[in-house]
Amino acid sequence: MKIAMFVNDIQGEHPEYTTTWLAREATARGHEVWYLEVEGFAYDPDDMVRARARRAPDGEYESGPDYLEALLSDDAEEAWIDVPGLDVLMLRNDPSISAGEHPWTQDVGVIFGQVAARQGVLVVNHPSGLARARNKLYFQFFPEEVRPRTLITRKPDRIRAFIDELDGKAVLKPLQGSGGRNVFLVSEETANINQMIEAVSRDGYVIAQEYLPAAAGGDTRLFLMNGVPLARNGHYAAMRRVSENGDVRSNMHAGGKAKKAKIGEVELHLAELVRPKLLQDGMFLVGLDIAGDKIMEINVFSPGGLHSIEHFEGVTFCDLVIETLERKVEHAKLYRPRLGNRELAVL
Repeated sequence: MKIAMFVNDIQGEHPEYTTTWLAREATARGHEVWYLEVEGFAYDPDDMVRARARRAPDGEYESGPDYLEALLSDDAEEAWIDVPGLDVLMLRNDPSISAGEHPWTQDVGVIFGQVAARQGVLVVNHPSGLARARNKLYFQFFPEEVRPRTLITRKPDRIRAFIDELDGKAVLKPLQGSGGRNVFLVSEETANINQMIEAVSRDGYVIAQEYLPAAAGGDTRLFLMNGVPLARNGHYAAMRRVSENGDVRSNMHAGGKAKKAKIGEVELHLAELVRPKLLQDGMFLVGLDIAGDKIMEINVFSPGGLHSIEHFEGVTFCDLVIETLERKVEHAKLYRPRLGNRELAVL
């Protein structure tokens, strides 16, 4: 299998990223694994899409850090590859990272992913689904039962009125963004609420969201694969993310700490409620961020933490992801063009 990992910037990858461990696992299984980045594509005059790509030398690597070191070393192979020659293209970039400085980067994965899918490459998550999910408004298309009450606007007076409706407490965050940037917990007594609204609105529309008291104790990241919780031998691919010093942000980029999670009926029920929409949109690998009985966010671009979860649970999950991709490639050979990329992505 020839597989490519599409990321923002190869030099910016981290040893503990889920992408790193998936690539390491695929390499260990004998697959040809390439990394692509946002600046690397070319649509040539012969109508061939090519990409400047990089891959680590073949072999087994004991850890993610070892693999990434090899990928970034002088021994790594760098070449132009024909994108239609890939079996799988995993879109693992975060469109919001450089949206302010380089807004053109936001759509690169989706656009070239759509072209690759039309040319017979299995692209996950489905690029057209990702196009619909590029900002947090996507969350509003899921059942009301799974999400906090939410207002999306740029008008400060509407935001303040909504906070009053919520008994004076809400979370403000940008419609487009990730990693906990410009996320604020506000109340009626917040002295600088106007400054907070202004800071968030610099990035566009503002999400004002019901504060979930359960979030004070952190949230739970639960991985779904093909629309169902990723699990092995009764162990779920999930972790508890606990905020530091009462910070409303519990994601790892904002300093949250990972702990072992407990998955029960509430979490499984929420996963079942969002499953139909995720399947409809061809979302292969997804992270649900759950607080209490609500989902705070659905990460469909680059959900992280899978290796940390393996450590807590004492079982491996990255191999299950790669095994599933192997089966999808076989299905694609048998069923294309009768099945399109969206169906194959979640089959």
